[in-house]
Amino acid sequence: MMSAHVDLRNASSATKALSSDQATGSVAIPPMPDYNGRVMAYTVTAAIIVVGVLQQAFAHWLLWLVAGAVVWPHIVYVVTRKTFLSRSPRIRQKMLLVDCVIGGAFVGCTGLVAIPSASVALMLMFSCLIVGGIRQWLIGSCFMAISVLVALAFVGPAASFQSPLLTSLCAIVSTGLYICMTAYYSHQQARALMLAKTQIQNQREQSIALSHKLSKYLSPQVWQSIFTGERDVRLETQRKKLAVFFSDIKGFTELSEEMEPEALTELLNHYFNEMSEVALKYGGTIDKFVGDSIMVFFGDPTSRGQREDAFACVSMAIEMRKHMKIMRQKWRSQGIKTPLEIRMGISTGYTTVGNFGAENRMDYTIIGKEVNLASRLESLAQPGEILISYETFSLIKDRIMCRDKGEITVKGFGKPVPIYEVVDFRRDMGPNRSFLEHEHSGFAMYLDSDKVTERERQVILQALEDAAERLRTGEDVPESETGKLG
Repeated sequence: MMSAHVDLRNASSATKALSSDQATGSVAIPPMPDYNGRVMAYTVTAAIIVVGVLQQAFAHWLLWLVAGAVVWPHIVYVVTRKTFLSRSPRIRQKMLLVDCVIGGAFVGCTGLVAIPSASVALMLMFSCLIVGGIRQWLIGSCFMAISVLVALAFVGPAASFQSPLLTSLCAIVSTGLYICMTAYYSHQQARALMLAKTQIQNQREQSIALSHKLSKYLSPQVWQSIFTGERDVRLETQRKKLAVFFSDIKGFTELSEEMEPEALTELLNHYFNEMSEVALKYGGTIDKFVGDSIMVFFGDPTSRGQREDAFACVSMAIEMRKHMKIMRQKWRSQGIKTPLEIRMGISTGYTTVGNFGAENRMDYTIIGKEVNLASRLESLAQPGEILISYETFSLIKDRIMCRDKGEITVKGFGKPVPIYEVVDFRRDMGPNRSFLEHEHSGFAMYLDSDKVTERERQVILQALEDAAERLRTGEDVPESETGKLG
């Protein structure tokens, strides 16, 4: 007469995707017992009718309801699963209300015989609570009450509301059996749902771990835009105005001939790691590493505007140049005598950016004449020099001091291209500059006053005073103290 189970159809799509295929290792969820539960409910109701009629607790004509109780569950199954009603929203709740009407009519037709009527009502209310909660229970109770009153209006109440002992026992046992079986199904599905959630959580954690591994092969901005759904992974490009940066190490070829491959690899990876942190600090998209060269661009996938993108790119280059001096001193202390210098080129203009390649193997990169110009500027730069195009200069000249370097001829450009050398931030020029550096044979000093704490300031001053005193008297400065100065 009714059915009950935990509603899984509103679960997440990931839970729905779990099947009973053991080959995939997924959690098997028991089939939804609408049909089984309804067959059981109507079967026990038919048993109550038969026993009640045999003991003369019910009228003999109620035996006709037994046939309906046997056929009705199959009709409901066909209607709700094999017809257009299967797509109807909340079809289970609606059919349960029909069961409440049928159950109420049966209770009214029995004349409200106490225990059988209470048993049927209990099964209906139990099903409503499990399937639809309090709301379904209230609506089902109303439908059943109305149906009971209508049936009583035609049949009238029974001569006695008490039922024979066997009829009462049959009703109680049948109801208890139905409730126990329904509860068992609900427990099994709740358990399966918990296992499914656990498996989904495990798969989610594995996916996160895998995505973090894959992120090492992509720039963080590109990786984030893909995994957040902002960007589709397909072959597509667009035209955008970007600031493009190239750099390489002057003297690296000579160094590669002197060092063992393992030591050279360690040095190069250390260099790339340090420079990558600087690039990410300023929001650059790291395109690729080629040999000892680095390619970075600003303005995609995210942009702060052309002026800010260009300023961030040049600021990154200045900090890389400063950081290279510190790294060079560290390498010298490790026995690397070849002076390694970084040279850089920056160009700003429209490029084609996006996914290039094949459907099964693509690369997120940029192409265009501005890319060629940045690469050309990098190859023309002297060690420690940053060359920029006129477009870049026009965007950053109010905050960064630059020096005119004349014009060059570049393939793909019809006219000579004016270029400029980056000197430093205007705020750091003159007596107010925060970064000082001196490097000679036997002496190296790199000072960034903005990063020095008050406690460190006193220690540095004392070390400088000791060094100055020894230089005046011509004494050798101990190695431990030159290390402090570097």
